[in-house]
Amino acid sequence: MESILVQNATTFIALAAIFGLFMAWGIGANDVANAMGTSVGSKALSFKQAVMIAAVFELAGAILAGGEVTKTVRKGIIDISSLGTTPELLVYGMLASLLAAGIWLLVASRMGWPVSTTHSIVGAIVGFGAVGIGVDAVYWIKVGTIAASWVTSPLLAGALAFFLFRNIQRLIINTDNPINSAKKYVPVYIFAVGFLISMVTMVKGLKHVGIKLPFEQDVLLSVVIGMVIAVIGKIMIGRIKFDPAADKEFHFANMEKIFGVLMIFTAMAIAFAHGSNDVANAIGPVAAIVGIVQSAGEIAVKSATPIWILMLGGFGIVFGLMTYGHKVIATVGSGITELTPSRGFAATLAAAATIVFASGTGLPVSTTHTLVGGVLGVGLARGIGALNGNVVKTIFMSWIVTLPAGAGLSIMFFFIFKGIFT
Repeated sequence: MESILVQNATTFIALAAIFGLFMAWGIGANDVANAMGTSVGSKALSFKQAVMIAAVFELAGAILAGGEVTKTVRKGIIDISSLGTTPELLVYGMLASLLAAGIWLLVASRMGWPVSTTHSIVGAIVGFGAVGIGVDAVYWIKVGTIAASWVTSPLLAGALAFFLFRNIQRLIINTDNPINSAKKYVPVYIFAVGFLISMVTMVKGLKHVGIKLPFEQDVLLSVVIGMVIAVIGKIMIGRIKFDPAADKEFHFANMEKIFGVLMIFTAMAIAFAHGSNDVANAIGPVAAIVGIVQSAGEIAVKSATPIWILMLGGFGIVFGLMTYGHKVIATVGSGITELTPSRGFAATLAAAATIVFASGTGLPVSTTHTLVGGVLGVGLARGIGALNGNVVKTIFMSWIVTLPAGAGLSIMFFFIFKGIFT
């Protein structure tokens, strides 16, 4: 039976690369647009700047910290040991999943819906696994854990964002001199962002490159990096030109300029966190296909994700954001609640912290859910009236539809591939 894999090896790997790129493009158009929505919506960054930051940090997150979640998407959702004599079924299934999820993301991005790419791919893999291999082949407990994280991650990010924004209100916004308070506290927030990103890179990311430092050294290095980034931030704040006239129209206009500097750093954090978690949605299946085809059908082979696959995912994501990201950016950036740099910061940092924690534990959470949770948390901190109920309803509905859409399309493509190749 292995002959099918051997005969069509090049075709399978080429299809995997093309569909993986298509799926990564969809993630860029939909998910990264979410991640950058808060920065662009709060006017802290222009669309062009957001794309440049995403390009660098998404790639870094994917390559440095993207391996843990890739393992879950590749092997953790369906039991592949039952495929003994028919390993090609997994290849058809993974190809079908990539194509199905990619098409659904294209539809959602066209409509401006911020849906979950994680939902899309997990739904697709569960769909073909249950129908193509057998209901028993799906690790339902693992799927349950992933599904639970879709509820807990927005709640956690929402709660974090709520308290963060309340903290900003207490320390900065509601003081006699918001500008001086901002100058004093914003470098502390910048330190927190730098520390967070470097801790993840040290603890999780450098393993892929073969570097493993003792935990104490990780903490020490991260503190140093956080301090360096805080100093850079302080210099940038020192260069801001304040315009007293601007405060007449909007009392906090000058204070928000200081938060604009902070949003540059949180945009980097969310791009890095997103690259580390969601690149797996596009490349987990690609890695599975390449692994099986190259080992002529041996599924149990333990393989590290080749760097070219991580890069394929990273480039696809950036290209998707550049070419089609503007619609979803509009929904997240201004549709849910009115964002200013200080509100955007609270939402983004809360989401980044949640995603980074999930990446470390190998749980594929949804960036979308986490970020929307963060934005909702900030809206609630200002009172329920600050939220746009209709937009929130549409977003929730699109989340519910995503799983069955991914599963249905995936089942259909699975049987098409099976028909073509056998």
